Amino acid sequence: MSTSTTLSEARDGLMTVYLSQWKALRALLRKRTGSHELAEDALQETWIRLDGMNTRTPAIRDGKAFVLRMAANIAIDLIRKERRHSTRCISDEALLQALADTYPSPERFAVDRDQLRYLALGLAKLAEKPRAALILNRCDGLTHREIAARLKVSESMVARYLVQALRHCRDHLRAVD
Repeated sequence: MSTSTTLSEARDGLMTVYLSQWKALRALLRKRTGSHELAEDALQETWIRLDGMNTRTPAIRDGKAFVLRMAANIAIDLIRKERRHSTRCISDEALLQALADTYPSPERFAVDRDQLRYLALGLAKLAEKPRAALILNRCDGLTHREIAARLKVSESMVARYLVQALRHCRDHLRAVD
């Protein structure tokens, strides 16, 4: 018996094992991949690889185990490829979110402008130091220590001014609603 005949017989034997175990193999691959499509892709790739086996293939003692292991390894590769692909892809929802117009509607713009006007009226009615403390803190981003140095008061007084100013603004906006 020649070497080519032996290789041909070995390949034919593996193809026979594949065909006889096809249903069990498909069920195993579906369970392993969690996807009908990936299982079918793994089955097809297994067939292609078995058909393409060449002379460099070592002797195979257990054809069934060999086919099962080959299919399982192919399934693992396909799962990894799918995961890499899904992490690189942008979902339709993310794409739509990125394209969404985040500019406020004319109604929202009008409401915000009115609230800002009410807030400015409320700030105008506030005493000078609490108003200055609030503006320096919220608009200029200064710390209590920096505000205290500018207003020439203690840091605890700055905290009181801020509480007073915030309460005043809250109450003024509530009265308007």
